Amino acid sequence: MRTAVRVQGVVQGVGFRPFVYSLATSLGLGGLVGNDIDGVFAEVEGPPEAVSSFLLRLEKEAPPLARIERVTTAALGPTGSAAFAMAPSAAGGERRALVSADSATCADCLRELADPDDRRFGYPFINCTNCGPRFTIVRDVPYDRPLTTMSSFRMCHQCAAEYASPADRRFHAQPVCCPACGPRLRLLDATGAPLAGQQAGADPIAAAATLLRAGQVLAVKGIGGYHLAADAANEDAAAALRQRKHREDKPFAV
Repeated sequence: MRTAVRVQGVVQGVGFRPFVYSLATSLGLGGLVGNDIDGVFAEVEGPPEAVSSFLLRLEKEAPPLARIERVTTAALGPTGSAAFAMAPSAAGGERRALVSADSATCADCLRELADPDDRRFGYPFINCTNCGPRFTIVRDVPYDRPLTTMSSFRMCHQCAAEYASPADRRFHAQPVCCPACGPRLRLLDATGAPLAGQQAGADPIAAAATLLRAGQVLAVKGIGGYHLAADAANEDAAAALRQRKHREDKPFAV
């Protein structure tokens, strides 16, 4: 039997397609899965008991960041397909797909971040299918790399291999990147030019810490905006921040 499945809710940017792929292949089902502007669509084909198990586990074992609001099914004619594939995303129509919020760095990524032997050691933009930026980088749905701010960063061969491997934690993780191909930290002056006196290869974080200790006020660009940073114990830094924010007495949010 072959069944069409549509899943609505927060199912884009949460590893739902890789989850469906893994679940279907583990049950020996053929078919496909993809994103569209309404959520996730899939077709599964195989023995009735395997299809029933798929539909049951689809909701019970969904990725932790997913929030399923509705699952609908429809019977299709069997095609004899035994392979399961990632289908190209479909555009067009009314946009109803929900994109997940950004998610804090997961335990697996934190381990890689702290491992001197890992190629992402100390890389601040580390992410995977289970964590990292989502809502703040998306430009449109379906949620695919070309429709995010990561579109200008071409994956290196290692990241591309992770992205294409069903067994990898970064299988179809749209923001996947590394120091060789992804965004990099930079320390710039007020005009947007590289800060004078910074040596090539110098650590921008260490240099920023030095400036903070010297009483400077920094604008730290995050995924979704800027954060102002200053040494709260430094009266001159606090005064400069108050002057620039035109906030002489009102407390700052910390």
